Amino acid sequence: MKIQLLIRRFAGAVILASLVLAHYHSAYWLWLTAFVGFNLLQSSFTHFCPLEIVLKKLGAGGSCCCDENKSGGSCGS
Repeated sequence: MKIQLLIRRFAGAVILASLVLAHYHSAYWLWLTAFVGFNLLQSSFTHFCPLEIVLKKLGAGGSCCCDENKSGGSCGS
């Protein structure tokens, strides 16, 4: 599975979980939603994503789309 797909799934799951927690527990959980949104925004400009580093150290992901294009493969997106 591509690492970008894992990052999107993880971010979506954290956002949905924080919204559920904010609704049923405390509105302070919305800070987690804001943090994830800010991290997604800054990573689109800086190309630095802490989750990507963690996932790579855990051995998840595989090669990115750019690496496939260099070797002649197609990205599909």
